[in-house]
Amino acid sequence: MNISTRFAVAIHILTLIDSNKEGKSTSEWIAVSVNTNPVVIRRITGMLHKAGLVEVRPGVAGAKLTRSPAEITLLQIYRAVNAVEADSLFSIHEHPNPSCPVGQNIAGAIIPVFSLAQQAMENVLQEVTLGQIVNQIPVS
Repeated sequence: MNISTRFAVAIHILTLIDSNKEGKSTSEWIAVSVNTNPVVIRRITGMLHKAGLVEVRPGVAGAKLTRSPAEITLLQIYRAVNAVEADSLFSIHEHPNPSCPVGQNIAGAIIPVFSLAQQAMENVLQEVTLGQIVNQIPVS
């Protein structure tokens, strides 16, 4: 199973909000770039708002970042949109044969490795900022 696409869409949303200096970043406007329904954008923007990454006000169109892109890490975004639960990036198969020595012990052998792998990925996300992503996008 892949990490939820909410993570990539959230990065897309935040990058668009940062790039739109002159106008209001509405869900309809963002949805055109993401190529999805504005409802999806509103749902993810709501998650980003709850995490304190964007400011949205009822009755006022648009959203804005609560801090500079250099102060927002990809790990914060990842966690904001619940891309993956803690220690659940990798799943193990259910119901291995309990009569088999491998089936009895496979989970105990691989779960710690899976946990370390997820932690390593999260460590990388902590070191990359939205600002680094924004800086890779050509300005037109």
